[in-house]
Amino acid sequence: MDFGIVLQTDPPASTVVDLMQRAESNGFRYGWTFDSAVLWQEPFVIYSQILEHTTELTVGPMVTNPGTRTWEVTASTFATLNDMFGNRTVCGIGRGDSAMRVAGRKPNTLATLGEAIHVIRDLAEGRETEVDGRTLRIPWVRDGRLPVWMAAYGPKALALAGQQADGLILQLADPYLTEWMVKAVRDAAAAAGRDPSSLTICVAAPAYLTDDTSPAALAHARQQCRWFGGMVGNHVADLVAKYGEHSAAVPEALTAYIKDRDGYDYAHHGRADNPDTAFVPDEIIDRFCVIGTEEQHIDKLRTLQALGVDHFAVYAMHDAREDLIDGYGAAVIPALRQ
Repeated sequence: MDFGIVLQTDPPASTVVDLMQRAESNGFRYGWTFDSAVLWQEPFVIYSQILEHTTELTVGPMVTNPGTRTWEVTASTFATLNDMFGNRTVCGIGRGDSAMRVAGRKPNTLATLGEAIHVIRDLAEGRETEVDGRTLRIPWVRDGRLPVWMAAYGPKALALAGQQADGLILQLADPYLTEWMVKAVRDAAAAAGRDPSSLTICVAAPAYLTDDTSPAALAHARQQCRWFGGMVGNHVADLVAKYGEHSAAVPEALTAYIKDRDGYDYAHHGRADNPDTAFVPDEIIDRFCVIGTEEQHIDKLRTLQALGVDHFAVYAMHDAREDLIDGYGAAVIPALRQ
C-alpha cells in the first residue's frame, strides 16, 4: 500500500512545503492538497516548491474539477511541472464541490467530467485531442505522463471512473462502503473492456493517532475529525437529491446519517472547528475515519488493503499533523509495506 498526505494550502506556503518534506522523509510517496482558489492559496504554484524541495514525492490536487480552469490550462500546468521535475504529478479530479459552490456555480455534470478526463490526460501526455471543436496538441510535451484519478460515490460516477479514469478516489475509510464501491468501479471497468486491476484504488480519509484507548483520547480524536462527515455530507446530499432517501442505488450506510443536516457554510470547509458538522454522529466518524492507536490504524488499513485498496491518502486537518506524519513513518507505513 502506498501512502499520501493531504493538506490545505493555508498560508504560509512554506509550512505546506515543510510538512511535505517531513512526509517524504517518513515514507509517504504522495503529497496532495485541496484545490479551491477562494478558500486557499493556489496549489499549483505551491507544487513547484514542493517538487523542488523533495526528491521523489508525487503531487496533485484532491481534487481539482473541470470548471475553474480551462482544460488546456490544467493540462499545460501539469505538463510544465512534469517537464521540470520528471513526471511527478497525478491529477485527482471530480465534479467540484467547494471550488464551484463558493463561486456560486453548480458542480459539473458527469458528462463534462468524463470529457475533461480525456482532454486533460491527452494534452498533458502530448497527444492530439479536440477542445471546443478545435483539434489541439501541446507541441513541447515529450514523454509526459499524467495519471487521472476520479473522485466518486454514486453509481453513475463510479461507472464513469471504471470506464475512463486511471484510478478511483474514495473519500471515506468505511470497509463496507469501500467493498461496495470498489466492486462497482471494477465491474464497470470490466464491462468497458478494461483490466479492472489496472485501476488504482485510493481511499482518502482523516487519520488521528492516540496514545491510548481512553474515552477522553477517543473523544478528542473524534472531535478533530468530525469535519470530514460534514464534507462527505455535501456529496451525500447531492446523491439523496438525485436518487431519493431510500434508493437501492445507494447504500443507506452512506446516506442515512445526513437526515439532521441543516445547511453548510464553506467558510469552515475542512476545518476541525467546523460548526456545521454537529449532526455527524460518532459512529460515522469511527467508520469513515481512521482513529486510535498505531495498532488500530494498522488493523483497519490491512482490512482496506484486503478489499483492494492500493493507496491511503491521509487528511491531516487537525491539531496533531506532525505527530501523525511521524507516527505513520515509524510504525504504520512499514507495517503495511511488509
